[in-house]
Amino acid sequence: MTAPVRFLLNNEPVTVDDAGPTVTLLDWLRERRGLKGTKEGCNEGDCGACTVTVSSLEDGLLVHRALNACILFMPQLEGKAVRTVEGLAQGDALHPVQAAMVSEHGSQCGFCTPGIVMSLYSAFRDGRQDWDDVLAGNLCRCTGYAPIIRAAEKAATEHAPDWETDESGGLIVLADAPGTGFSPVDVDVFAEWYVENPDATLVAGATDVGLWVTKQLRELPKVAFLGRLKALQKIEHDDGGMRIGAGVTMSQLRGAMAGKYADFAELLRRFASVQVRNAATVGGNIANGSPIGDAPPALIALGAVLTLRRGNARREMPLEDFFLDYGKQDRAAGEFVESVFIPDQPDELRCYKVSKRFDQDISALCGCFVIGVEDGVVASARIAFGGMAGVPKRLVHVEAALVGQPWEEATVAGAQAAFADDLTPMSDMRASAGYRMRAAQNLLMKCFVEMTEARRVRLYGRARA
Repeated sequence: MTAPVRFLLNNEPVTVDDAGPTVTLLDWLRERRGLKGTKEGCNEGDCGACTVTVSSLEDGLLVHRALNACILFMPQLEGKAVRTVEGLAQGDALHPVQAAMVSEHGSQCGFCTPGIVMSLYSAFRDGRQDWDDVLAGNLCRCTGYAPIIRAAEKAATEHAPDWETDESGGLIVLADAPGTGFSPVDVDVFAEWYVENPDATLVAGATDVGLWVTKQLRELPKVAFLGRLKALQKIEHDDGGMRIGAGVTMSQLRGAMAGKYADFAELLRRFASVQVRNAATVGGNIANGSPIGDAPPALIALGAVLTLRRGNARREMPLEDFFLDYGKQDRAAGEFVESVFIPDQPDELRCYKVSKRFDQDISALCGCFVIGVEDGVVASARIAFGGMAGVPKRLVHVEAALVGQPWEEATVAGAQAAFADDLTPMSDMRASAGYRMRAAQNLLMKCFVEMTEARRVRLYGRARA
């Protein structure tokens, strides 16, 4: 670590200069500070036992996010405020969330309770009451969720706003923090540095890279933390479309999609958990090239164009051309994902995620469709799938089988045969190749039924941005 990290811990300023760049907040809290209410369960961002609240100033507003401390590196806290379960009570008085968990018998073994409390606390700070989504990233195998949700509802009715501490003043003091390791604030400076250091690991949300450290025990000798690059965290509407910076989180993307492409927003509701969506970025979901990333199929179906940057040079390409093979993308040394552009269009996008669990599960397959029909004939089609094979894939043969044909069941049935020309599904623990192929073909028929009968034939949750 080349510089100290400054942040607020339970509203007290701390400076950390004795931790490496890949020391996690979970380990630091437990081993260095003795704050052991933050638990280690899965150590990969799934169970939520390590949930803390991280607050920051964004455009002058104080924003609170539930995050998994187990995959949150210390340099990512620069200039922010962290609150743990030990920092909620005021003297002997429990926070309303804690008191409601006691009175409603929301805890049995208690191991996961601190993380659940912190998820609910984060929700209250931001005015959320969609408890099913809020708690999707917190596992409880003892109590069951009914009493926990009763506790959440009780606390919501009794919650006193003046209970909360305003961390804004402390965050303003930290605003000029110089950074830790390489933690740039100027994207131009970073672009030039990355050309000279193409072997560096780029960390935005760390929801993927974090597991390299906690599960694969990898050493990362050179790391650049991108969380302070405000230029990459913008969503702009211009030039006939929406430009999304690579540093935009999945939570922010979901909010932007809610009023634009409803199915995309619903797909993102099933993207991991609140804690992961609060950290994971659009650029990370694209740049890691994962075949099971849920954002690329929707973006490809929408005709998204990717902007890559190396130094001062930029190049653009259709997103589907970025993915070459498993673990291989069309990205040169020192080149990074800067943004993705979605051209304006009517909301004809339909997204379908198939997984064993509704919440917080990896897709066995994810199919997204934009099919334009004029006078009963398919005028245009863009279809993309993820989770089927080594890369997210656009189905050009299926599209060709549809375009110019009458939009009717016989056409769809004929186009189902073309899936074999576009996809060679894999078999793994999530699904067999045969299942993936049949399910993908059936999703096209499901799309047809929804479009022609104007009804949803799938499970939807409560609408929320």
